Amino acid sequence: MNFDKASLQKEISYKTSRSGGKGGQNVNKVSSKVELLFNINESVLFTDEEKLLLNEKLQSRFNKDGSVQVICDEERSQYLNKEIAVERLMVLLGKALIRPKIRKKLKISKAAKLTRLGNKKAQSDKKENRKKNFDI
Repeated sequence: MNFDKASLQKEISYKTSRSGGKGGQNVNKVSSKVELLFNINESVLFTDEEKLLLNEKLQSRFNKDGSVQVICDEERSQYLNKEIAVERLMVLLGKALIRPKIRKKLKISKAAKLTRLGNKKAQSDKKENRKKNFDI
């Protein structure tokens, strides 16, 4: 990965709002809920190929403006919520940039086929020998 937390934070924009949940009277006064917005297409951290990959894999996370959206309102502190949101974004981008290995089809060798068929024949013979001969 060619991005780190400091360089990522330069390209992130935040929106804050009042959060529900715990906090008592503080809930009605302090904007602790953080909505992190990151526009992949305008970022200088990623190559065009990486941007295509990110756009493909993170399609469901985009808002109407085409930015990746991460929301955090777990903590009472706006600062802690920002930190959690940035960490989530880093994990999200890191997982999206991982390319799965391409599976190579392998041909089963003749020896493996013969071994398997030999085992099947031995099992078949074993079961065939258990039958009683009533023809006599």
